[in-house]
Amino acid sequence: MARKARKYSRKASADVERVMKKRKAGTLKSGRSGRKVTSRKQAIAIGLSEARAEGKKVPKKASKKKAAKKKKTAKKSKRRAKK
Repeated sequence: MARKARKYSRKASADVERVMKKRKAGTLKSGRSGRKVTSRKQAIAIGLSEARAEGKKVPKKASKKKAAKKKKTAKKSKRRAKK
């Protein structure tokens, strides 16, 4: 049985873990405004962007256009399935 390739490197997941611990401790700051980060999703995004900046294996960001298009096609296929 072949092994499945990893999307994220172990070092990248370690970066996210480190950022999540900072968030829980209340010391994680936003890059732009410098405000304290409380959102779990925002903390993960910060960790992944730091990993990308360091050149670790992390998939590219999904563009907003692609995400909206996927959502739209999923809705259409659900409608067709109901009929």
